[in-house]
Amino acid sequence: MFKKVLIANRGEIALRVIRTCKEMGIKTVAVYSKADEESLHVRFADEAVCIGPAPSNKSYLQIPNIIAAAEITNADAIHPGYGFLSENAKFSKICSDHNIKFIGASAEMINQMGDKATAKATMKEAGVPTVPGSEGIIPDFETAEKLAEEVGYPVMLKATAGGGGKGMRAVWAAEDLKKAWDSARQESAAAFGNDDMYMEKLIEEPRHIEIQIIGDQYGKACHLSERDCSVQRRHQKLTEETPSPFMTDKLRKDMGEAAVKASEYIKYEGAGTVEFLVDKHRNFYFMEMNTRIQVEHPITEQVIDYDLIREQILVAAGVPISGKNYFPKLHSIECRINAEDPFNDFRPSPGRITTLHTPGGHGIRLDTHVYSGYVIPPHYDSMIAKLITTAQTREEAINKMKRALDEFVIEGIKTTIPFHRQLMDHPDYIAGNYTTKFMEEFEIQEEN
Repeated sequence: MFKKVLIANRGEIALRVIRTCKEMGIKTVAVYSKADEESLHVRFADEAVCIGPAPSNKSYLQIPNIIAAAEITNADAIHPGYGFLSENAKFSKICSDHNIKFIGASAEMINQMGDKATAKATMKEAGVPTVPGSEGIIPDFETAEKLAEEVGYPVMLKATAGGGGKGMRAVWAAEDLKKAWDSARQESAAAFGNDDMYMEKLIEEPRHIEIQIIGDQYGKACHLSERDCSVQRRHQKLTEETPSPFMTDKLRKDMGEAAVKASEYIKYEGAGTVEFLVDKHRNFYFMEMNTRIQVEHPITEQVIDYDLIREQILVAAGVPISGKNYFPKLHSIECRINAEDPFNDFRPSPGRITTLHTPGGHGIRLDTHVYSGYVIPPHYDSMIAKLITTAQTREEAINKMKRALDEFVIEGIKTTIPFHRQLMDHPDYIAGNYTTKFMEEFEIQEEN
């Protein structure tokens, strides 16, 4: 087992890893930027090393500084958390070159799954359902026309260099294809200097459902069931739950088996998530794989009583997994609490927290790094807490979340607490009737 783990991250995930390490008798090293000097992960780690000024490209993304911190503290492993360098193949390789165990995927696995086109091709080989579409760049409009007929309308045109929704067009009928083709290419050329397009089948009323997996060093993988992450804004998840209200026993079994097949095919090591789009007919298609721990991992832990960070560390140390799959016994919901103003287009709201009162009681879990007097820096992601409720049924978990949100007081900054409170009262959310388009219709009501 590792003697000392350096956590190459900040905020609540750094604190989360420190807690599990302490329970396992492993010493910890926190790294921090000058903006995070007063952070709790710095206080609760056994050692702490400053790795640079506030901007993340001068601190948390500086591989030489992190490796130097590991070497001067004699850390024998690095846990990257999520975000920052957690899916950086170069970082994983450099750790390996310095005989420091990277608690995560190897550089080869990150490269294999990090590029969406490569990942899709790999999953096709593995026999995992993928979204039907072009095998690469479409050379001309005639090919696009032919392909759309084969795939069947509706289809989605996507710019290969795309991002942020640019260069994307949904096409519902053959007569609209030419106009969409021309405008998508023009937009992509203007935004990215590249007008290459590919095409996929448009998934109707899509839900974003992911399967949590764990793979060991001996080629074995198991799944820990699903999380529904469909409530999103600009592709950023806002709330997640498990089990999914859309899931059937058969779909859970089939998706779980597909995720394990995907993981074992690439001999995946560590905690990972196989992400799927599921259409209204409950057909599921591989979307991507995240080769790290996810923000929303606590809801899985709650419903199957399992410490995923502990399992990551054990697998990295060479301990084989049990190999059995897990299914939810309870219902759990997570609300991401961000320092943002939901009444002002979710504008970031950094600053000092003047008052903090956190909710408690049976079935309430709060993962956070903030405290009264803490100053939220403007340099990083705006998430400041994850509020998780767990109960016997979905209805009870929602009612518990309403109560917990009513108790949660954060003053001095704006937060997304009022948004989540309104979400928990929304009839479609209560009915479990939501897709990835849900937020396009949701209107937050101004508070009196």
